[in-house]
Amino acid sequence: MTAPAPPAGAAPGPAGRTVVVTGAGRGIGLAITEAFLAAGSRVVAGSRRRTEELDAHLDRGADLTVVEVDLATPDGPAALVAEAVTRHGGVDVLVNNVGAVRPRPDGFAGVTDEDWDWTLTVNLMAAVRATRAALPYLLASGDGRIVTVSSVNARLPDPLVVDYGAAKAALTNFCKALSKEVGPHGVRVNTIGPGPVETALWRGADGVAATVGQSRGIDPGDVARAAEAQSATGRFTLPSEVADLVLFLAGPGAANITGADFVIDGGLVDAL
Repeated sequence: MTAPAPPAGAAPGPAGRTVVVTGAGRGIGLAITEAFLAAGSRVVAGSRRRTEELDAHLDRGADLTVVEVDLATPDGPAALVAEAVTRHGGVDVLVNNVGAVRPRPDGFAGVTDEDWDWTLTVNLMAAVRATRAALPYLLASGDGRIVTVSSVNARLPDPLVVDYGAAKAALTNFCKALSKEVGPHGVRVNTIGPGPVETALWRGADGVAATVGQSRGIDPGDVARAAEAQSATGRFTLPSEVADLVLFLAGPGAANITGADFVIDGGLVDAL
């Protein structure tokens, strides 16, 4: 028995599509880049610095363009999108992944205006600016996709990351609002809210575990293990697991999904 033909106008798969990924040099962004390359996409990867991992894909002849760009600058996101347009004539998928967190062990009073500006720029405005630059091309593609990596902290307030949580809540709200505007014009907009992920952001020398451990005089490994224990699965999410979800939302199986926020946190958040 043959499978039924897809409906007219069904969304294409990722093969042959042009994908822009921000914050692509390591961690979740690198995993997303690798997932799209494996699926046959053309990927334009924005990273503040080139990394050995990205260069390794170039050495293997991947359809990858690496753009060294500071996405925290006002013109950085637009420059990244412009490179995709110059090389490939447009953009089909935008993945807003760039983001960063600085734990605030001294509490709210220790978060300066400069801290707030930095956090909002990296975690909100970089995505706003990239989206603004890419949207005309996403609309022109007839089936554009925006997938934004937000955070579980958008719905899980935590005084340790008070500015980060506020920025991610704004980011998720922005994407939801945009989905209502551009959905009727063929662009699907969704967000992903990861909990702790097995990356340098948590495990690195300057990551969350190390910063909290130093401020409290405890071993960073104990900090990480305590965070893992809060999840029903008892472990951190893998970058590849986030990437798989991004790939799904950019593909034909998500053609009628927009304005949704997908939490991938191992059961960390109790609320529905």
